[in-house]
Parts: sequence; C-alpha cells; structure tokens
Amino acid sequence: MAGRRGGGPARAVRTILAAAVLALAVTAAPPLAARDSADGQLAALADAYYEYQLAEHRQVEQPNGSIAPGPRLWSVTPEAQRARADKAREFLARLERLDREALGPQARIDAAVLRTLLQHEIGDARFREWEMPFDSDSSFWSYLAPRSGFATVEEYERYIGRMRDIPRYFDEHMANARAGLERGFSVPRVTLEGRDASIAPNVVDDPEDSPFWTAFERMPARIPAEEAARLKAEGRAAIAGSVTPAYARLLAFFRDEYLPRTRTLLAASEMPDGPAYYQQQIAQYTTLDLTAPQIHEIGLAEVARITAEMEAVREEAGFEGALEDFIAFLRSDPRFVADDADELMGVSAYVAKRVDGVIADYFGFLPRHRFTIRPVPDAIAPFYTAGRGGLDACMMNTYDLPSRPLYNIPALTLHECIPGHSFQAGVALEQEDAPRFRRQTYFSGFGEGWGLYVEYLGEEMGIYRTPYERFGRLSYEMWRAARLVIDTGIHHYGWSRERAIDYLAGHTALSRHEVETEVDRYISWPGQALAYKLGEMTMRRVRAKAEDALGDRFDIRKFHDVVLSLGSVPLPVLEERIDRFIADGGQGLPGVAYD
Repeated sequence: MAGRRGGGPARAVRTILAAAVLALAVTAAPPLAARDSADGQLAALADAYYEYQLAEHRQVEQPNGSIAPGPRLWSVTPEAQRARADKAREFLARLERLDREALGPQARIDAAVLRTLLQHEIGDARFREWEMPFDSDSSFWSYLAPRSGFATVEEYERYIGRMRDIPRYFDEHMANARAGLERGFSVPRVTLEGRDASIAPNVVDDPEDSPFWTAFERMPARIPAEEAARLKAEGRAAIAGSVTPAYARLLAFFRDEYLPRTRTLLAASEMPDGPAYYQQQIAQYTTLDLTAPQIHEIGLAEVARITAEMEAVREEAGFEGALEDFIAFLRSDPRFVADDADELMGVSAYVAKRVDGVIADYFGFLPRHRFTIRPVPDAIAPFYTAGRGGLDACMMNTYDLPSRPLYNIPALTLHECIPGHSFQAGVALEQEDAPRFRRQTYFSGFGEGWGLYVEYLGEEMGIYRTPYERFGRLSYEMWRAARLVIDTGIHHYGWSRERAIDYLAGHTALSRHEVETEVDRYISWPGQALAYKLGEMTMRRVRAKAEDALGDRFDIRKFHDVVLSLGSVPLPVLEERIDRFIADGGQGLPGVAYD
C-alpha cells in the first residue's frame, strides 16, 4: 500500500515538518544492570507522579485501569494551581537527574512523555491559564451531570459528594475568571453569545427536572430498594441545596458580570504577554517547534493541494459548474439532509459496522473495550462541534440537521469513533506493559493527528462509496488545513472574525452554522486547532518513510499497531519510534499474530 506523496506544495510542507520534528537519537543500548537501575528509577518516579495526579484531582482508578471521578471535585484556586506547578518543577528536576543514556528504548519514550506533560503544566502556570477557565466550545460546568445511571451504591455516593461540592468549585472558577477580566485575559465577547444556554437548563424549581437527576431516573434495579430510596433522597437534597443554586449564581455571573466585561479584540497576541502565550499554546497543542508564520505557510500550501483534489472529485461526480457552485449544491440539496436524528445516527452506526468488517486488515491488535455512539447533549449542541470521541462513547451532533449533511458522516465517524478516538483510546488503555500514567494521557498533535489520518485511511478501507462522501472527506481535510491559516491569521496576523468565516466558508462544504461555531472555537481556544493537520501530516510522512525503507516487509497492520501502542505521545517521539520500527525490520507487537 504505497504512501500518497506528491510534489510541489506538499513536498515543501513535508520539508518544513521534517525539519521541525526533532527526532530523538537512537543510541546503543546501555549495559543491562545500568538500564534496569535507570528504568526502575524512572518507573518509580512516573508512578509517584500518577498517584499524585490521582490524589490532586480527587480521582479513583477503576479495575480496568481507567480513571473515574471521586467524591469531590478538585481545587482550582490560584494557590492550588501554583502548588501543582511547583510540584511539576520538582518532578521535572528529579526526571532530569536521571541518566538518560542508561534508559532502555521504552523508558526513553516514557521519560519524553513525562517531561512534556510537566513542561505543559509549568507553561500553563506561567500564563495563569486558569484565569480563562472556559471558551466557546468547552467549559467547567459541562459534563458534570452523567447521561446514564451508575452501577454501584459507592458510585452514587461519590456522585452525590461531587454535587455537594459544585458550589465551592464554581465559586473558585468564577474568582479566577474575575481575575482574568481584571488583566484583560478573557474569552472574546463575540464567541460567547448564546453560551448561557448551556447553564440555564440546570436552574430548575424541581430537582427531578434537573439534568443531574438523570442518573437517579436510570438507577439499576439491582440496587436494593432501601438503598435506592436513600440515594434518591440525598440526590434531591444535593440538587436543590447545592447544584441549582450554584448554576443560578453562575448564570447571573456569566450574563451580568463576565460577558459585558470580556475583551472585544480577538487575537491572543493582544492579551498580556500575548505573543509568548500564543507560541506556548502552539508548542503545547502541536508538540512541534514551529512558529505561527511557518504554520500559516504550511496551511496555505495544503489548501492549494486539497483544492486540486476537490476539483478532481467534482469532475468524478459529473458536476459541470465551478467548484464554488458544486459546494453550493452540496450545501443546499435536500438529498443530503437526514429526515431526523435517528437517520443521522443510523448512518454513523452503519459506517462503524462497515469499518468492523475490514478492521482486521489494517490492525492486528483489536481492543476488547466497547464504545457507543450518542447524540451531543441538547444543552450544548447548538454551539458544539460536529462530533467528539472518547473511550466510552463518540458523539454525533444532531442539532440543526440541514447543517449536518450525510456525506460528511463517514469521515466524522472514522475520526471520532473507529478507528479514530474511541478505538484509539481502547488500544491505549489495554497496553498492559505501559506505565499507568501513559494509558489515558492525551496530546492533541498525536490524538487529533490520528483522527484526521484515519479519515484519509478510510479511502484505502473502502468506506467512502460515492463521490459526495469522498468530497465530504476532502472537505473535512480542507477544514483542518484552513485552520492552520485561520488560527494563525486571527492570533498572529490580526484577522477579523468575518475574514476567518469567509475563508472557511469559501474553501469547504461546511454549513454556515458549522463555519461560525468553528471560527468562534478557534478565536476562543488559541492553538488547539493547529494540532489536527500538523499531526496528520507527520503520521502520513512517517508512514511513507517506513514504506519506502521496508518495501515488501512493510505491513500496514504492524505499523498501525506500533503507532497506537504508544498511547499518546509528542510527535517527535512518534518519529523516533518509527525510526526504530524501520531499524528492526518492521516488527509488530509481541503476542499479536499477523497471519
């Protein structure tokens, strides 16, 4: 399966990325005794870090290695945040005292991951990131109410404890946001219009009308009746006495205090120490050493390349007008709009099952962990992205169905569900030899790069069955390429919101609704949108490198297994691991049969 490689702009882009990815040197293995000693010291340090993180964030480890919330929410006061940064510096100093040359290959990966995590925490503290505790897309008040019941009495008791803790947690976040307002470090006002709709449904007169009551409505019958009655009584009291008043105070704060005082300028570079802050965000989300102008140029080159591919698919579809006319047709023709939410969810589910039919041709290690597909919750759906994936579920947005054309759903399902984020998280969780701190670590450059890479992989897997679905895939790739131009355009070059909207609308088949919510996301979340395309380009480049070097010995299943068995790592670590994959002749994972 030859890698897709072209000349012109694509070749220039690969050259820039190749220079940016700082591959870790592969040196001769140290003596066994020294390696055991150094590896053991690192393992002890990593385990101490993991235990500290669990305790600090009030989390509990589940029998399968996943993490669940505990009976309280974590502290977000400035004092707690600075203490975490101090602890990160302490862990980093201990890590740097280890003899790197004595570490074995796997331990070097673990050390690189731990070092990057610690550096990110220190970087966030430098800019007091906690003073901007939400954006147009994500917030501290969402996801606290579960969408299903719990399995045990203990889980319900922990949930009730968290509900009782919400007033303190919200008050700390609001205090941080006020401090951000005072120094001009806030979310731009234009991106927050209507976001109070995600708070309001939690302000209710009857506890049983609250989203937090859902867990009690869906309490399993195996919980004894007496215990169930007690838990429900405590749940009602916690919602009435803690949850509802906390959300009411938050709603008033958002509408009356925060929104009127937010900044009107868009660029991150306009905030205190803005240029340095934006560069730190670029490094954190991409894990690459690139500047905003470099990324802007990469984006422009990718937009030009993908435009040419779009023209080819337009011709394949037999459409005789210009590309912009084809895009207008795709946005407006009713054949591409689901009749109801179930139809959209059904298309996504069928895509996932068709992937199941060919998955073993592309992966040797198949995780046991199952995931489901859910609609995005109603409270956040109007301004939420098209979908999102995680260990237990991937979500499809069914709000405003005309803005969710069905030809986009195959690419979206591949990215969010399988073999994208949900599949990826399951593989990482089941790497039994990986340190505990590695199994649910997430770096956007790797994770989102993988999600976009598997959209491309869907072409090889035969998932796209019509020119329209192939155009949907290209439109999604263009979406991520345009982000490189738009994010840097806004935060480095000072683009207006209107210019960003026009650029995204003019280059993709995304609906106007999606274009606007996405641009607001880039404005309010500097740097995050850069991770997708830069990560995907790195993955496609190292795959092509392995194919060229290994020739007939290259096995796509082994390559994918090696990539996903890393969990989530900085992109330079991926580069180093694929160099070793090439050096060892393209070996897959031990214990996995590759027939």
